[in-house]
Amino acid sequence: MRTLLRLWPYVRPVKWRWFTAAFVAVLASCTGLVFPLVLKWMVDGPVADHDPAGVWLGALYLLLLGIAEALLFGVRRWLMARALTRVEAEMRGDLYRHLQRLPVAFHDRWPSGQLLSRSTTDLMLVRQFLAFPLTFLLVNGVTILIGVIIMLAQDWTLGLVILVPGIPVVVLCAVFERRYALVARRAQDQVGDLTTVVEESVLGIRIIKGFGRHRSQARAFRELSGRLRGTELTKARLLASIWAVIVTLPELAIGAALVWGTVQVSDGNLSAGTLVAFLSTALALRWPVDSIGFLLAMSQEAATATERYFEVRDAEAESEAETEGELVAAASTFAAPAQVTDGGLRFDRVRFRYPDAPPDSAPVLDDITLHVRPGETMALVGATGTGKTTLTALVPRLHEATSGRITLDGEDVTAMSRDALRELVAVAFEEPTLFSASVGENVLMGAPAGTGSAELERALGIAQADFVYALPQRTDTQVGEQGLSLSGGQRQRLALARAVVGQPRFLVLDDPLSALDVHTEAAVEAALRRVLDRTTALVVAHRPSTVLLADRVALLSGGRIAAVGTHHDLLRTNAEYAHLMSGETAQDEPGADRPGDEETGADEEAHR
Repeated sequence: MRTLLRLWPYVRPVKWRWFTAAFVAVLASCTGLVFPLVLKWMVDGPVADHDPAGVWLGALYLLLLGIAEALLFGVRRWLMARALTRVEAEMRGDLYRHLQRLPVAFHDRWPSGQLLSRSTTDLMLVRQFLAFPLTFLLVNGVTILIGVIIMLAQDWTLGLVILVPGIPVVVLCAVFERRYALVARRAQDQVGDLTTVVEESVLGIRIIKGFGRHRSQARAFRELSGRLRGTELTKARLLASIWAVIVTLPELAIGAALVWGTVQVSDGNLSAGTLVAFLSTALALRWPVDSIGFLLAMSQEAATATERYFEVRDAEAESEAETEGELVAAASTFAAPAQVTDGGLRFDRVRFRYPDAPPDSAPVLDDITLHVRPGETMALVGATGTGKTTLTALVPRLHEATSGRITLDGEDVTAMSRDALRELVAVAFEEPTLFSASVGENVLMGAPAGTGSAELERALGIAQADFVYALPQRTDTQVGEQGLSLSGGQRQRLALARAVVGQPRFLVLDDPLSALDVHTEAAVEAALRRVLDRTTALVVAHRPSTVLLADRVALLSGGRIAAVGTHHDLLRTNAEYAHLMSGETAQDEPGADRPGDEETGADEEAHR
């Protein structure tokens, strides 16, 4: 209940609709308890007196009661549906917005399938709980209470016979609830794992087919699916056992009450109508009692689903300016180039270790001090695993520096709102990510709202992405999930166009030309030089041709800046840099990036 009570803020806006629906459901359920009283009147009255007109009148009463009950349950469903779909939509929207605010480190740790199952399957379970188990635990509880009062009023001795199984049923339900909670949580976690496998198989279908790994992937899927099946069977066995108890004990009690009531009727101590009414009431309570088992099961599944939902919602999001005024002030502060002496991009004794790394482990980046002057292009060069991608991710605060200071035109990036910071800094990663949208929409993601077609065409021209005009709907062509309908070079050019379309003051490029052929690379570099002349840029580079775009070069080695200078100076004075640029394999450097931070050495090998 403590877990489920966390849903109250979402239920509060629709509480009156929910309470009205619950009241209507209680009224409908209690209407069913009037049937036995009508039957008692008919048996002791018109039937005993052989009055056909009275029997027909009683039948009419029963028909009207049945219609009223059906209409009331229909009204309950109508009231509940609109309210609870709103609750589900609000929860899903909040979860999605929170996922966008969570740091990159969180997404590195969590499998995407687990996040998907929490935003779909788990929220469906929560909605179903609010619509059915929560309502009918209340409705059935009230119905059972009123029904027991009616039976005791008919004959208290028969009522006690019916109540005897209540004690063992309550005890067994408590035991069942604890066991079922554990199994339900395990099943939902396994659904998340299975979702992850399916998603990875779909996104990696080219690798699976290319290496003929479909059988091993199928085996992995079958193993996970088999474990989930076993857990579901355990749930079914638990539910079957509690249901057997809940159904069997009341049935035995009804049988005992029938025997004892028949004896009393034969002795003249009880009227036949009273016995009929008592047994009819007991039978009317069978559904409310029998449903306790699966209502508890659904409640437990909803509780674990709620727990899983709030595991994500409780994760600490990136801090932001809270008020619109702060955001406006921050945006205005960085809307125009600041006239400061310490301009450009500066790293001041920056140190970085991943939050979940062991405390005694070496930092990925250590004592990084580097100054990219205003309007300057700095190339960042280093062996694989030395932290180049990690360093570039610190500028737009995709990761937070462990210590030290990063400034843009003299302003600490941690003092800016992320919205303002990311309006100043544009990024293009080595692995280009495209979305299931049109070419134009993908590119314009990097531009302020209201950017027109002229800016789009300019960015496509800089990135040498004229191939889009040969697509069926030109810039309106849908590129498909992950942009896999395009080649690697085409995706990379669109990612570069997205980075430059907003004409950013600061540009961070992580080996943006690695997938291009030599001729396209030359054309892109020629167009890119004009952009770099008007911005402050940090470019991760592997190819000498990319390095030549820069005014100066910084060599990153072992998580530290080992040397800074022009390309030609470093070739003469630094052996490690000369090795990297010649394509020879340098000695392994200490320090390593996280998975996904490694850069390929294929391009260096090509320039040997």
